[in-house]
Amino acid sequence: MTDTALSATMPCVEISRPGGPEVLVPTERPVPSPGEGEVLIKVRAAGINRPDVIQRQGHYPAPKGASDLPGLEVAGEIVALGGGDTGDLAVGDTVCALLAGGGYAAYATAPAPQVLPVPKGFDMVQAAAVPETFFTVWHNVFERGALAPGERFLVHGGSSGIGTTAIQLAKAFGATVYTTAGSAEKCAACRDLGADLAVNYAEEDYVAAIKDATGGKGVDVILDMVGGDYLPRNVALLAPDGRHVSIAFLARSTVEMNFMPVMLKRLTLTGSTLRPQPVAAKARIAAALRVHVWPLLEAGTVAPRLHATFALAEAAAAHALMDSSAHVGKIILTVAD
Repeated sequence: MTDTALSATMPCVEISRPGGPEVLVPTERPVPSPGEGEVLIKVRAAGINRPDVIQRQGHYPAPKGASDLPGLEVAGEIVALGGGDTGDLAVGDTVCALLAGGGYAAYATAPAPQVLPVPKGFDMVQAAAVPETFFTVWHNVFERGALAPGERFLVHGGSSGIGTTAIQLAKAFGATVYTTAGSAEKCAACRDLGADLAVNYAEEDYVAAIKDATGGKGVDVILDMVGGDYLPRNVALLAPDGRHVSIAFLARSTVEMNFMPVMLKRLTLTGSTLRPQPVAAKARIAAALRVHVWPLLEAGTVAPRLHATFALAEAAAAHALMDSSAHVGKIILTVAD
């Protein structure tokens, strides 16, 4: 089924060449057609995420078959259904969706299992801020990291989109939450979101500060997006049977370290990337979010932290803000009719 009023072309933003924010160029492209098991979404808002920046820089190409346009999450209305099984989705539904690419555009396709209803009470900007970070945090903190009520949790980069989401979800599910951030203002924002302790890594040794706060016990789960020399420091901070989950390497992915503490403390070192995972895996995460997290969003217990919005054509300025790391929470692109 299709909205017959669709135009043939659409505004979008493409990566003209690898480089800085200036390589993001507004252009026109044909409106994509939904394939088997997909829906076409008229995009009202699209989230900006760190993988978009890495793709822009030329280090994170789109998976095979995905759009080369950046953008991993959108909110909008379904305007067409592809063939095959699209579940209970219908033209006119207001939804948010996780994408493998193509979000910086007026229209985007998404596999039906990765499409979720806009949480009750959310506008399109708020809804677009949900999929990428909530899918990522749920999978890595609660599935791979197996965070349980009463445990101690550390997330680095607490003021990022991932960090602000992880703080709130970990707190909502009964953990004691620690985080790191790069300024007093960012630490204050993290505490406002529920962090029990926020350590300014520019001024303090986070390992010493958190060990002191935990009476030397350390933490049970760490979500790390820094890598580099944070890895051995994190291992030192983990309690026996602790779990370390890597999701990015803002410093570097290679490190030399002593693995003896991993053996002696029976630690688990794991990690994942979300974008290349098959639709079936993302469908499972989506189903878990709908059961466990959507009620929290609709009750106002947790909410995406929004920092700024930009028009779609201003994607370069939005990326410049992300590159500056001056933001707290999510940066969103809005798409006008």
